[in-house]
Amino acid sequence: MDQGTRDEMLYCLAEAVEAVSVAHPTRVAVDGPPAAGKTTLADELASILRAQGREVIRATIDDFLFPRAQRYPRGEYSAEGCYYDTHDYNALNKVLLDPLGPGGDRRFQPAIYDHDADTVLSPPVTTVPADAVLLFDGVFLLRPELLDRWELRVFVSTALEDTVDRAVIREREVSSRADVERRWRERYIPSQQLYLATAQPTRHADIVVHNDEPRRPRWEIRTR
Repeated sequence: MDQGTRDEMLYCLAEAVEAVSVAHPTRVAVDGPPAAGKTTLADELASILRAQGREVIRATIDDFLFPRAQRYPRGEYSAEGCYYDTHDYNALNKVLLDPLGPGGDRRFQPAIYDHDADTVLSPPVTTVPADAVLLFDGVFLLRPELLDRWELRVFVSTALEDTVDRAVIREREVSSRADVERRWRERYIPSQQLYLATAQPTRHADIVVHNDEPRRPRWEIRTR
């Protein structure tokens, strides 16, 4: 396991992306629990790759949610509902992952849903070159429905209990501490425990980033 500065970790990830050799865009999953630091890591990695001359698509699982009226058949705080009922994986594969994969035409849509407005989206279809990189962050990305869609699989790990405090800070302007803690302890943390037990994402990850100390992360490169 390596440990160093955040920049060293990011350049290690950039080297791993560059090492992928395929005839279509490189699809990178940045998986991990809520508030683990996935979005920040993916954004930072995107900046490095763009500076190196790569075209980068940034997308997130939050833009592939089912509308709110469909997301809670088991209740708003259900962990099983969070894992099974929240995201539209069929649409994700159809409009983004498969077009960028082997045999795809590289014509994709980066989103199908506007979270703030709770409305379905249909953005313009975009075409990218074969050497583009998709950096896609979100929860539950190494589950069976998606596992074979990624050329590089990164799992951002942190203690689940620590994500509660991070979430309270992140959401302090829109939610009370009590609301955040309830969502995390009843829905998000148990859904992650379900995911870890059933899909075993760290077993399938190429790189695990231990992000408990974001400025001094530890990381390990796995062989599959």
